[in-house]
Amino acid sequence: MTATGKAVLTGGCQCGAIRYALSAPPLRITLCHCRMCQKATGAPFASMAEVAREHFAWTRGQPASFRSSSLAERDFCNACGTPLSYRQNEGTSIEIMTGTFDRPDRVVPTVQLGAESRLGWVGAIANLPSKTTTQIYGPEKLAQVFSYQQPDHD
Repeated sequence: MTATGKAVLTGGCQCGAIRYALSAPPLRITLCHCRMCQKATGAPFASMAEVAREHFAWTRGQPASFRSSSLAERDFCNACGTPLSYRQNEGTSIEIMTGTFDRPDRVVPTVQLGAESRLGWVGAIANLPSKTTTQIYGPEKLAQVFSYQQPDHD
């Protein structure tokens, strides 16, 4: 927490079993295209916010971890499977998956890593046709949907 006891950013997994808080802003925010991040997230790239370990705390529950290489471990919720973080064994920081923040709009990537594995079509994503969720399902059906995911707050 900050000197006033207030978290700068918070987040957690889908089911709410794991929650975390940052007491300082991230050091950097990256997109990683490496093959390990692709496999770990099930996505074409990972978006991560690097935080000094002394400014990070698990505030509810403890994640499970998987040693993905000789260099690092990746943390995830054992209950719902949400990928949460990447940490190098000898590092002084932890990298948090930006999609797990309560306000992911506040953690904007500034650099791309692992470019050797970047998929050729990634650069064209912004030009693809798009629809809102309401356009896909319609307002009537969407009004009947109940989410079992933890809301973006404690």
